[in-house]
Amino acid sequence: MHSKPMKRIVCLAVLSPLLLSISLSAADAQQPGARQAKRSPVAKVERQRGTDGLVDTKVTRANGNVTTIDRTRGADGVVDKSITGPKGGTTTLDRSRGTDGLVDSKVTRPNGQVTSTDRTRGADGLVDKTVTGPKGTTTVDRTSGADGLVDRTVTRPNGQTTIVDRTRGADGVVDRTITGPKGTTTVDRSKGADGLIDRTVTRPDGTTRTVDRTRGADGLVDKTATGPKGTTTVDRTRGTDGAVDTKIVGPRGGTTVVDRSKNSDGTVNATITRTPPPAGTPVQ
Repeated sequence: MHSKPMKRIVCLAVLSPLLLSISLSAADAQQPGARQAKRSPVAKVERQRGTDGLVDTKVTRANGNVTTIDRTRGADGVVDKSITGPKGGTTTLDRSRGTDGLVDSKVTRPNGQVTSTDRTRGADGLVDKTVTGPKGTTTVDRTSGADGLVDRTVTRPNGQTTIVDRTRGADGVVDRTITGPKGTTTVDRSKGADGLIDRTVTRPDGTTRTVDRTRGADGLVDKTATGPKGTTTVDRTRGTDGAVDTKIVGPRGGTTVVDRSKNSDGTVNATITRTPPPAGTPVQ
């Protein structure tokens, strides 16, 4: 929710392929069976360490499309990325260190459009951003409030602003109030009896989404997310190889299973298997 404009602008270059694959799979698992029949239930994320020591990634999606991410270290010591998608187009992320020591970035998409991110340190010592892309310039101004917490104002190219105000509740946990063009969203965090942080998000239309974290007998943290569309559970388990696997069950009963395996070079692969819900299954 916070820094949403930033995510839209630079997400293609900085996305985590594993998380993206999981998200797509989980979403697909909730679609009608007729659509599922056109797709394989399995997607894969394969990582390997290149001769430069950096981890490269190959993502094979459920429809067979492949995206590769090649990381390289530039002469300035900063890691760059080259992302090649299923249509053969390439997006490059070139990072460079400015004279102020902060890392700036330049994203060039297959159509030639460029988005640049310039980081600067304000008089208050906090790092701000100016993101310039095809649709104009977005600024992110961070300030330290009287409570010592860092707040943020995002100004979009059309002049609209989103303000993120952080406050510390009586329980010592940091909450957020996000005020934007469409109204106010609150994020109320609380510490449960198990010591884990739960969360209640209230959107401008009054709808709420709760996230309850619990620690399983294996010591791993699981989640139950309840919102207007029903309940989603995330169950983590540790495999015999020591890698953490995940099972996501959506509101209609569809499942996404992420089976991770460790490679000899220390990188982790993942096989994502999707099972759609039975046709006509009501939301839980």
